Formats: sequence, structure tokens, C-alpha cells
Amino acid sequence: MAPPLTDGHKVLIQALLSRGPLPEEDFHSIFSGVTGKNPANHQQVFNDYLLKINRELSYVNCEVRGCRNQNDGNVHYGFVNNVADEESKLGTKYSVPQIAFYRAIIEAIVQDAAAQGSISGIEALNVRLENQVQTGAGSQSQDHPSTIPAAFRNFSLSQKEKTLEELTRDRWLYISVDDRVGLGIRSFLDLRSWFRSNDIPSCEVCNEAAVKAELCPNENCTARIHEYCLKQRFSQRRAERTCPSCGNQWGLSIPKAEEVDEEDEPNPVQTQPPLASRKKRLRTGEASRASALSQPPPDVSGPRRTTRSSARLS
Repeated sequence: MAPPLTDGHKVLIQALLSRGPLPEEDFHSIFSGVTGKNPANHQQVFNDYLLKINRELSYVNCEVRGCRNQNDGNVHYGFVNNVADEESKLGTKYSVPQIAFYRAIIEAIVQDAAAQGSISGIEALNVRLENQVQTGAGSQSQDHPSTIPAAFRNFSLSQKEKTLEELTRDRWLYISVDDRVGLGIRSFLDLRSWFRSNDIPSCEVCNEAAVKAELCPNENCTARIHEYCLKQRFSQRRAERTCPSCGNQWGLSIPKAEEVDEEDEPNPVQTQPPLASRKKRLRTGEASRASALSQPPPDVSGPRRTTRSSARLS
């Protein structure tokens, strides 16, 4: 029988539970405080710690997960509930109309074929909660007013504004200085399975959902790459700056000071299996370290060969 979690393991879990998602620097600082070791110099110890935590948390369908915030590319760690059933929804402080409002905003953001990763504040306030109501046949019921709950019909503009403030404060959403509404770090941490089940296009480099990403210059190609992944990939001096999907030239200006040799390339957080193009360069040790960040998700098929206009929620 495996030994129980130590006080050090519990401190890391409690820190995420009490403070919410933490930037990598803060999480590493807490780890150094409880173990006396810096993750930068003891990466394997850090990964073993997370692996031990996630093995124990798997019994309650939770995990400690690391991911990048697609708004700025910074790594965060968070405590994630892997169950999304009706019982788990009872634990949230948000009402049913507020959850429907949040979901409607998410759908509006991920349906953007331009992959801007955000919608305007006005668009967010104008989303239709009726689209979140399903009829018995499974179709949307905006044409059947009698099936729309009164709480949805009466959800006012002021209630939407208040909900936006709460979702932003709790870091489910993010509002930029120019009043653009995007996904917050908690959404990127918690919605990985939702992104996959709804066929959201993934980044060609890291295989995470490409909610906010750069599009391939070839209009007939659906490839997307996060801006930070694009810079990391093309900063290699010998790297071909072409689309990994269609081979089209992908223009990106990288200052010479930022160019690195391939062997010096920093290893980004990998929370999903890399694409075949990255598997060739992933050493066995790196693959095992990646699994310490989260439980392995199911396999995914290759990117769809459809046009951008068809990149929509199924």
C-alpha cells in the first residue's frame, strides 16, 4: 500500500484550495518552502510530488493541473474537479441562469473562427440564455417560449453585468482594458475536457485547445498555434517557419536576441499528449514528467481538414 500524503503534499493542496489558481512562480515558492528544494534544480522531485498528489486525488475525481493562460502565456497551477455532473453543480455559488450565461459566453468565444479568444463586452451582455435550454429531442428551444424557464427569460441586463463582475473576480472570465471578454485562468484549467468533447481546434504545437491563437496564413488550412507556442517554435535558429499542417510559409519576425538553439529550447508545460511532430523530440524522461501535471486525457485524432468557417461547436 502506498504511503499516505505527507504534510508537504497537503500544504500544496490547501494552498490551491484556499487561494485558487496560482502563478507558477508562487506555486514553486510554496513547494520550496515545504520541501527545501527549488523545482528549477529539482524538477524530478517536483514532478514526483505532483504525481503522488494526483494519484491520491484520483479517488475523488480531482487533480492538481498545470496549464498556460492563453491571454499572456504564463503557467498557472490549480485544483480541478474532473466531474461535471448535476450533483457537482450543486456545490457552486452561482445560480442556474448565471451558469447558463457563463456557458453562453464560452460558446460565443470558442465559435469565433478568427480565434481572437474574446468577444466585446456588448456581445457578452447580448448572449441568449434561451440557447442553453434543451428540449426533450435535444434541439435548442428558442422557438418554444413555453419551455424556457422564467429565470432565464427574466435574467436582466443588470443581472448579467453583476454576473460578469463576479465571474471576472473569480477568474472564470477575463476583461481586457479595451472591454473585451475572454476566458480566465480557471476556465482554461477546468474546461479541458469540455474543449475536447466539443471539438474545439487544438494548437499544432502543444495540443491544448487553441481558443486564442494565430491562424495559418493559408485560408484553406484550419491550423492554429498559440502565439507563445509560435514564438517558442520559430525562435529556434534552424527551425523552418512553415505551418506544421499544410507546409505553407508562416511569417513571424523573431528578434535575433530571442533566437535559441534547439537543444536549449525551454520545455513548455504539457498537459496533453503532443502531436506526432513533437513526439520525435520528446525524450522518455520528458514524457514521464509531463504525466505528473495531470491525468492523461483520451487520445485525439489529427486536426480536421475543414475550412475555418466550419470550425464550430458540434
